[in-house]
Amino acid sequence: MEASRKLICRKRQVLFLFLLLGLSLAGKKPGRYSVVEETEGSSFITNLAKDLGLGQGELSRRGVRVVSKGNKLRLQLDQETGDLLLKDKLDREELCGHMEPCVLRFQVLLENPLEFFQAELQVIDINDHAPMFVEGEMLIKISESSPPGTTFPLKNAQDVDVGRNNIENYIISPNSYFRVLTRKRSDGRKYPELMLDKRLDREEEPALRLILIAQDGGSPPRSGTAQVYIEVVDTNDNAPEFEQSLYRVQVAEDIPVGFLIVTVSATDIDTGVNGEISYSLLQASEEISDTFEVNPMTGEIRLKKELDFETFQSYEVHVEARDTGSFTGKCTVLAQVTDVNDNAPEVTMSAFTSPIPENSPETVVAVFSVSDLDSEESGKISCSIQDNLPFLLKSVENFYMLLTNRPLDRESRSNYNITITVTDLGTPRLKTEHNITVLVADVNDNAPIFTQTSYTLFVRENNSPALHIGSVSATDRDSGTNAQVTYSLLPPQDAHLPLASLVSINADNGHLFALRALDYEALQAFEFRVGAADAGSPALSSEALVRVVVVDDNDNSPFVLYPLQNGSAPCTELVPRAAEAGYLVTKVVAVDGDSGQNAWLSYQLLKATEPGLFGVWAHNGEVRTARLLSDRDAPKHRLVVLVKDNGEPPLSASVTLHVLLVDGFSQPYLPLPEAAPDEAQADSLTVYLVIALASVSSLFLFSVLLFIAVRLCGRRRAASLPEGHFPGRLLDVSGTGTLSQSYQYEVCMTGGLPPREFKFQKPILPKLQGQCFEPEIEENPNFRNDFDFSIQ
Repeated sequence: MEASRKLICRKRQVLFLFLLLGLSLAGKKPGRYSVVEETEGSSFITNLAKDLGLGQGELSRRGVRVVSKGNKLRLQLDQETGDLLLKDKLDREELCGHMEPCVLRFQVLLENPLEFFQAELQVIDINDHAPMFVEGEMLIKISESSPPGTTFPLKNAQDVDVGRNNIENYIISPNSYFRVLTRKRSDGRKYPELMLDKRLDREEEPALRLILIAQDGGSPPRSGTAQVYIEVVDTNDNAPEFEQSLYRVQVAEDIPVGFLIVTVSATDIDTGVNGEISYSLLQASEEISDTFEVNPMTGEIRLKKELDFETFQSYEVHVEARDTGSFTGKCTVLAQVTDVNDNAPEVTMSAFTSPIPENSPETVVAVFSVSDLDSEESGKISCSIQDNLPFLLKSVENFYMLLTNRPLDRESRSNYNITITVTDLGTPRLKTEHNITVLVADVNDNAPIFTQTSYTLFVRENNSPALHIGSVSATDRDSGTNAQVTYSLLPPQDAHLPLASLVSINADNGHLFALRALDYEALQAFEFRVGAADAGSPALSSEALVRVVVVDDNDNSPFVLYPLQNGSAPCTELVPRAAEAGYLVTKVVAVDGDSGQNAWLSYQLLKATEPGLFGVWAHNGEVRTARLLSDRDAPKHRLVVLVKDNGEPPLSASVTLHVLLVDGFSQPYLPLPEAAPDEAQADSLTVYLVIALASVSSLFLFSVLLFIAVRLCGRRRAASLPEGHFPGRLLDVSGTGTLSQSYQYEVCMTGGLPPREFKFQKPILPKLQGQCFEPEIEENPNFRNDFDFSIQ
């Protein structure tokens, strides 16, 4: 009969288990699921995709996550199949203790789009623990005068299982005097009481030895045993009585260990040994035995360990008063634990996104939940972040979302240190701070900016090729590849400017190089534009103007335009002996292809046949007499004039002038031989006079003959061409950068003119050769032989 009853009980438990599993899988939305404790890890709980009405693979696309309180995840989700599995084996007793039902709450979080579902997993107890008595032996002294029907409380057994798996009943071994009754306390726990069925007789049986069996309602049932020793004592007809059968006290959870909770008191009207009372805890569970202790002599109940309102809100303590005989009394102490604000709020981060692209609209940065183990006002929480931040908090069901409330700008601020502060409303208030750092990702929204809108670079001509002539620089406020600047030359506005052959630019650093030697005389300056582009997508760019100024170098020597030194017959200047001091003999005309001070020319007399007779003006090249001429001055003079520029180092050119002193312009012109060097002058006046006398005699005779010949020749040429034709000078200045055509100048005398009347020919052009222009010069002792050269 007993085996049949056990078999029926097992079947009912199995059916109940399958019924719970079926109900947990029947919902269409995540709700309550159940699992039997001690189920192996990776066991199947449910298919979330099916419960949420989503297709296969859609959970992975929507970014599903399972979040549990305290971030201790006991479940795992296969995002491909949608199966929700156990992560580890669960022990209901470890998770919930005596609490029933044992429920683990978790949330299902879908990130794209954001959705939350609350769900619960109930851990179903199995009968995996047998009842166990704390003390394996119990001693009970019973007076022989105890009437039948008297009950004697026994120490109960403990079973950590719950529900039907907890202690169901107590059984005593067969005997003639006692039976056991199973009682139920207010908290649902069952305890045994020994009932006397037949009066005891100490003389017939002074002691009894019984076995107490505690049996649970599991399938199969488990049991535990304890030895009960019953000692029959002589009559003690008064039992201790407590002043109160129920003591109610309130204790704060933060009271120290050793604090006096309450003092219970019992009295016994017996006298002597039968009136002596001792106090002890009755039917105390392990939790109560560890938390409270009673003084056996005074009945003071003190705290043995710290209280925690979040674990136990109340305690029911049973105290027994026993006299020296077999009589006992009992009372109940109901200790109500009051909550104090001893738990700071907790922040559980469910999702966090960083970095956040700048310029993006409202973006979810973080999703988190807050909780507080305290109750009432101490469990109410407020959440906040710092002011003046481009973020805001938004509450969604039991979660908070941290969002951006305006577009971010990385160039203004690249990161934000956000402190999430959660504060409860208890006294004193407790708070928890959770710090997160949100990075701002760069977007290519800034074009490179040149340090200058225009650059002016100076390059000295005749530079070496590949010379670094300067640099341009641009900066980009972006970062990473968006800030990598590349430089390039832009096509010039002047299509005739060969920019590609003049300069190049380093694309990485903006250094500019001259590709060939520059010539100031050919190109004084040129302009071009430089572009700077970043490596972003799309790329942004800007431009800057670069002007290159070629600085002149003193690389051109002065060039003498007049008198020309072209290797033909030298030009001879005629000076009348009657000329006064300062008489203009001629003017040396020179030019310099350079510019600035490199083209500033100065003139000086380098050599002269007779020093002190002639002088050269330094600034205009005019050659003038320095004093009055005398008959003793030699008729022929050779002057060397040096033309020098003002460059560094200076360059120079020299010109040789031949001057013939004549008595009048009617005197025939004699070709002037090359002047003897200064070193050939006589050192002695005597030698000079002898040579002079011989020369004068010979010259006189020669002059007479020459005069006659010249007069005859002049009459023949008077009708056509000018007589006394001076050797022409041809000036070719092509290719120098100063003149663009070749010119030829001639100076000639016309026959039949007065002695001081000259004719100067114009530049000989291809179609105008031989034509002369005749400026008339009147007889004037202060006549200046100035020449104006107009180059066309």
